[in-house]
Amino acid sequence: MGIFRRIKTIVLAEVNEQIDQWEDPIAMTKQYLRELEQQLERGRQALAQQWVAERRYETLIAQAEATVEKRNRQAKLALERNEEAVAKLALRDKLLHEKKREAYKQQYDAIKTKTAEVARRLQELRERYDELAAKQLELTARVNAAQALKQIDTALTSFSADEALRGFARMEERVIALEAEAAAARFGANAALSPVPFEEEVERELAKWKEAQATNA
Repeated sequence: MGIFRRIKTIVLAEVNEQIDQWEDPIAMTKQYLRELEQQLERGRQALAQQWVAERRYETLIAQAEATVEKRNRQAKLALERNEEAVAKLALRDKLLHEKKREAYKQQYDAIKTKTAEVARRLQELRERYDELAAKQLELTARVNAAQALKQIDTALTSFSADEALRGFARMEERVIALEAEAAAARFGANAALSPVPFEEEVERELAKWKEAQATNA
């Protein structure tokens, strides 16, 4: 069981490391802003729908009120003409449209309340978007600065003064070797030009031998 637990730990560590590499701060903050932009667009569409609903109910209320006034006039005129049946029909329709008008007003008030809520939340979302957009610019600048510092640190870390000193020492040894080779070459050339040791003595010794041979002869 221990080995499986270790394998699981290693795999999770590698996965988390990969996720950390994928989560580029600049790219992720841009993605978050895009998601907020989509929410803002949906919020604007919802608010537009609320406004359309308000206009529709305003029209329904106005139509109901116009019908109520019309039926009032018709009922009054019918009574003046002693047309009671017509007056009853007008009053019945008047009452019906009064109830409709009240229902429309209640629905209209509810829609107005909902519209105000949508507008408030949309404004909050817009403010949050502006805040995060500014934050994203700040984070981008900080990431760029951090990456620049990291590159500088990497460059400084990769440069070793000891390595440079060792390099100079090797070059100095090379120069000394070249100087020694040059000195040896000069010594060899001078030796070739100088007289062979004991040459004069050899010549005198040879002359003695020749003189002795001549005497014996």
